[in-house]
Amino acid sequence: MRVLVWAGLACALVAGPADAQQMPDRDYRPPVSNPVWQTGEGPTVCLDEAHNNFHTLDNRFWAFGELLRRDGYVVVSNSEPLSLSALEPCNVLVISNAQLPGQGWAAYPYPTPSGFTPAEVEAAYGWVRTGGSLLLIADHMPLAGVAANLAAGFGVTFNNGFAYAGVNLETGRPAGGPTMFRSDDGTLRPHAIVSGRTSAESVTSVQTFTGQAFQAPASATPLFVLSESWVSLMPEQPWQFDAQTARVPVGGWFQGAVMSVGSGRAAFFGEAAMFSAQVAGPERRPMGMNAPTAAQNFQFTLNLLHWLTGQLD
Repeated sequence: MRVLVWAGLACALVAGPADAQQMPDRDYRPPVSNPVWQTGEGPTVCLDEAHNNFHTLDNRFWAFGELLRRDGYVVVSNSEPLSLSALEPCNVLVISNAQLPGQGWAAYPYPTPSGFTPAEVEAAYGWVRTGGSLLLIADHMPLAGVAANLAAGFGVTFNNGFAYAGVNLETGRPAGGPTMFRSDDGTLRPHAIVSGRTSAESVTSVQTFTGQAFQAPASATPLFVLSESWVSLMPEQPWQFDAQTARVPVGGWFQGAVMSVGSGRAAFFGEAAMFSAQVAGPERRPMGMNAPTAAQNFQFTLNLLHWLTGQLD
């Protein structure tokens, strides 16, 4: 089975974008005790680097690539726009946080333009319908806006804002930080991805680090469900919150969901640091799979790829 993976950005810092502060944790090596394939014999994973990507194999998604290699996947970079011919050599295509070219986030127009042409959206959808699998991850504003038309091609509506568990009504500033989705409170829903191949691969909690909320059609199966207190802050510039910032209630919306599309599979996530292992700021704070409170994220990542490649029903 062919797989397309689309990943997005995550910034855990509420104060502002962390572009210059987030670096890969090259010491992070979680245990892969039961790899699906022998080294180098699994599907080819192509990480897209053709869309001004925030995450690349030699930088913030380094740990993601290394984790998959240790599970037997072949992981390489890809520099081609989306087309059927470009996707053909890849069993898995990872595109991590597409951005608009040549400008910082504060210079993005609002609403945020798409980073993908209609031809790319059509190619991605057609490729999945004929047996490919898509993992599309797009973080908070403006990244959700950049990828919104690609998601819409699958009936998924990305919200180009910042999803938080609450907000200070006087200041408009978000309340709460990283989010824990848990099986015991129903925010992490049952699925083969959560159960894994064996009980040793079962996941009971997954942590995310500031992202967006989205809606999906009835054909989708939710994995991460936001509780009723959640809101999406909708500033006109990223990270610029005040008491007048528009707010959208997003309780019951998703930050992770999967679906079948024709003979292929698709997965959508509204946060990307959960799939990375980074250190942030001069204190080198762990953020992602390497965070002490995110100990099961790496297994969730492996389980997700196993589902996309047909190893899990």
